[in-house]
Amino acid sequence: MNRLISTGLLFTLLLFIGDGPAFSQLETPRASPLGKIEQAVGVMKVSVEYSRPGVKGRKVFGELVPFGQVWRTGANEATKITFSDDVMVEGSPVPAGTYSLYTVPGETEWTIIINKALNWGDQHDPKEDVVRFTVKPMKTGRMIETLTISVGDVKDDGAMVYLAWENTLVRFGLKFDVDSKVMAQIDDMMKSPLASVAGNYYQAASYYYNNGKDLNKALEWVSASLDIDADRYWVWRLKSQIQAGLKDLEGAIATAEVAKTKAKDAGNDQFVKYNEDAIAEWKAMLR
Repeated sequence: MNRLISTGLLFTLLLFIGDGPAFSQLETPRASPLGKIEQAVGVMKVSVEYSRPGVKGRKVFGELVPFGQVWRTGANEATKITFSDDVMVEGSPVPAGTYSLYTVPGETEWTIIINKALNWGDQHDPKEDVVRFTVKPMKTGRMIETLTISVGDVKDDGAMVYLAWENTLVRFGLKFDVDSKVMAQIDDMMKSPLASVAGNYYQAASYYYNNGKDLNKALEWVSASLDIDADRYWVWRLKSQIQAGLKDLEGAIATAEVAKTKAKDAGNDQFVKYNEDAIAEWKAMLR
């Protein structure tokens, strides 16, 4: 009888362990944890997904990762890099999409490979290469224990991709045609009912002003924005800047006075000072 009870109890316990989510799988740290970064570059995006091995007291480049051989640039699956839009990678065109990022490390030169095939590990197929180029490795100022890929030096139309591990750093540049995309969006918007939204007129005028476009068109749009909503002091400031860019200093001063008053009413002392400084500068230019 006791044996039957013990057997039944064991069977019940096994069922509990098998069904209970807390006991379904032992979770332990991965040797090379997954990492993913996503970075906005202007109106585009770059993301990288990779497994991050550690140094763990080993000699990495030249031993663990041999020189002169294709490397998955991480552990487990090949590292994946995704571009939301067409991009120039170190001067070579790469269509929007997801790619494998392979490298061939060397003592004085690395080869960077963007490859169409999303294969496991180091199963690199040269026929699927989109671009290959070389970069010079640099020494880091400190030990980088875990492989780290990052996107830095971000500008409106470009950025740098950095790969750092052990005491080595390599990097390569990305360049997006942000202007064409934004200009197409503005053209489409101005043909749609969305053009009547004050914020859209402001954004279009701001882009034109900040990127050296047609200032007369920018003035038309910023004025249209104020016709819809005349309370936004930052829009008045933009109008004054556009007027100054068109050499209408008297008009710019008058508009900046309005911007200053509205900023003061809103309690934004920083914008009050912006306008005071601009007014003083433009008045000096009129003397």
